[in-house]
Amino acid sequence: MFNWGRWLGAAVALFATTTTPRAEVAEVVLGQQFGAVYLPAMVMESQKLVENQLAAAGMPDVKVNWAKLGGPAALNDATIAGSLHFSCQGTPSTAVIWDRTRTGIQVKALGAMAANNIWLNTRNPDIKSIKDFTEKDRIAVPSLKVATQALVLHYLAEQTWGPGNHTKLDNITVQLPHPDAMLAVTNSLSEVNTHFATSPFHEVEIKAGLRTVATAFEVLGGPTTGVNFISSEKFRSENPKVFAAVAKAYEESFEWILSDKSRAAKLYIDLTREKKLTEADLVASFFGPDMIYSRTPLQVGKILDFMHRIGSIKTKAASWKDMYFPEVHGLPGS
Repeated sequence: MFNWGRWLGAAVALFATTTTPRAEVAEVVLGQQFGAVYLPAMVMESQKLVENQLAAAGMPDVKVNWAKLGGPAALNDATIAGSLHFSCQGTPSTAVIWDRTRTGIQVKALGAMAANNIWLNTRNPDIKSIKDFTEKDRIAVPSLKVATQALVLHYLAEQTWGPGNHTKLDNITVQLPHPDAMLAVTNSLSEVNTHFATSPFHEVEIKAGLRTVATAFEVLGGPTTGVNFISSEKFRSENPKVFAAVAKAYEESFEWILSDKSRAAKLYIDLTREKKLTEADLVASFFGPDMIYSRTPLQVGKILDFMHRIGSIKTKAASWKDMYFPEVHGLPGS
């Protein structure tokens, strides 16, 4: 005899599973690195902007955790593994993970963090240009091949020695996080005598007597986005409310920074325990022509074209928009 009660119970259960929305994540994990270019992320974390936006969206119980890693390679691995949901990535490493995940989790950027200059600083008095480097020198970058510094060094090498020679200095390039690299180049006993530095490590090195051989803005022809804020299409589609809350917090961080420059500099000093640079030093560095805090991507298309041409990425992008979520396509990027 047909059991109508059992059939009805199964039908109700099936209806419930197919109509009840799947719960979004109970914890969101964000990653960043070291330096002033990550100030928007530092603001998001210290001012609990993500927590506030989650609460405003009716999700006060979602936990927010931040991880600080020393280089983009580690961030990329964590993103692909699913242990990081958002992170701050240099443009070259963003391009690598975008290219690598196009048929998978589809990593893209929510926008830029900043167009930040970087400086190739050396304590070797004999180095006037990159042609003067020898086997005895060592150049520190935060990650080999995928860091913005590594890409700019490749770009500069090709400009200097011609196509096909972009890796000419790879044999003397070493991987070090910025804080460690700064300590190395300001120590006369260290074999690392050159550092492709971001702010404020650059300012400390100049005060210590190092000289600048080249800058990224000189090499690339103007302000260029150095760092992006990334996530994945997989996370975006599975957790739309959490994604939107984090995106709002990210946008809010720029308003917080730009509305009070002294406050932003004080925050950086407090969070990093900066001792060598004053508030005035940091205001001048953070809000001068070498640091532009903006969500708008600048010259990203040029970087993508170069990386495709030298084989760092397989996909040829039609424009910068290919690497960014549709929410930012209306920005005047390049």
